[in-house]
Amino acid sequence: MTRRVFVPLAASPLLPAAGGPPIRKVEVFPVIYPVTGHFRFFSKPQRPAVFVKITCEDGSSGWGQSVPTHIWSYETLESVTSSLRNYLAPAVIGRDPLDIAGAHQAMNRVIAPSFSTGMPIAKAGIDLALHDLTGKLAKRSIPSLWGRVPRERITLSWTLNPRTLDETGELVAEGSKRGYRHFNIKVAPDPRFDVELAKLVRRLAPDCFLWADANGGYDPATALSVAPKLAAAGVNVLEQPVAANRLSGFRDLKRQGALPILMDEGVVSSTDLIEFIKLGLLDGVAMKPARTAGLWDARRQAEILRDAGLLMLGSGLTDPDVSLAASLLLFGAFDVTYPAALNGLQFLTAGFLKKPFQLEDGTLPVPTAPGLGVEVDEDAVRRNTL
Repeated sequence: MTRRVFVPLAASPLLPAAGGPPIRKVEVFPVIYPVTGHFRFFSKPQRPAVFVKITCEDGSSGWGQSVPTHIWSYETLESVTSSLRNYLAPAVIGRDPLDIAGAHQAMNRVIAPSFSTGMPIAKAGIDLALHDLTGKLAKRSIPSLWGRVPRERITLSWTLNPRTLDETGELVAEGSKRGYRHFNIKVAPDPRFDVELAKLVRRLAPDCFLWADANGGYDPATALSVAPKLAAAGVNVLEQPVAANRLSGFRDLKRQGALPILMDEGVVSSTDLIEFIKLGLLDGVAMKPARTAGLWDARRQAEILRDAGLLMLGSGLTDPDVSLAASLLLFGAFDVTYPAALNGLQFLTAGFLKKPFQLEDGTLPVPTAPGLGVEVDEDAVRRNTL
C-alpha cells in the first residue's frame, strides 16, 4: 500500500497562516426528526440528532450535527448531548478554529478512546462545525480546501427493510416512483429470508446495484454459508456480515471471495482501518463521516482506501441536514460512483435547512457554497430544541 502524506486542512494555502479568530462559544441543540416507514434502527417513529453551533470572537460561526442511533451504536441522544456540553465544548473553547487536528487531540484528551475513538458520533458534531466555519472563513467549499474538484451529484440507493417478502414489491415500486434505480437490503439474521429477498429485488430491478447490509447480524459460520448464495441471488457487495469484533470471521469471508466484503461499524478511526487492511480483512468500507468523528478522519480514511486500491461506498445513519451535507461533500470529493446508502430523505419527513435538499432522478447535488454548503434555519432549531 502506497502511503501518501496527509495534509491537514489548516495547511491549505487558501487559509490564513496566522490562524482564525478564537472560539468563544459552543451551543448544543438536541432535536427530533419525525420518521416515516419501518426501519430497524428506530424504536420510535423519530430520529434524534444534535446540532452544534460554534461561534468565534469576531462573530463568525459554523454548524455541525451529531446523529446518534442507540440501536446501532452505544451513543444516545442523552449521552451525546451531555458529552458535547460538559466535555467536548469546553475542550475547544479558546482554540483556533482552523486547527481541526488540534481540536480532535483536545477532544480525545477529555473523552479517551477504548479500542477506538471514544464517542465518535458526539465528536462529529464539533468536527463538522469546525469544517463549516473553516470553509466560511476561507469562502471556499470543503473539497476546494482539500484541493479536490468534486463530482456534481451523488446517486442514491433506496433502503429496503421489509418485514415480509410480500412487502417487497410495493417498497421497490415506491423507490422507483421517487427516481431511485438502485437498492440496498437489510439482511440477517435469517439467511433463507435474505436469499429470497435478494432474488426478488434482483428480479424486480434487474439492472440495479444491489447491496446487502447485515449490520453484524450473522455469526461467522452462517455468513460463510450465505455469502455464496447471496452472490448467486444477484447481490453485488456484502456489508458488515459479522460483528465488529469477529475479525477472524472477516478474514475467512475475505479469503472465501464469494462477495466483496465491506466493513462499517468496526472502522471508526484511520488507525483501525490501517490495521484491518494489514490483516487482510476487507475489500472496502461503507464510509460514514458520522461514525468516524467527522470529516477530518473520514477524509484520511478515504485517502487510505484510495492508496490501497480498495472500495469506498457512501453510507450513512439516516443522516439529516448538516450530517447529510458532510457526507455528500466527502463522497463528491472522492468521486464515489457507487450508489450511496443515504436514506435521510427516504425516512425523515422534516428538516431544519432554509433550503432543503431536493432529490432529482435518484440523485442529490454536492453542495458548492462555502463551508458545508447549507444554511441552517437557526430560529427553527432553537424553537424545537428539547
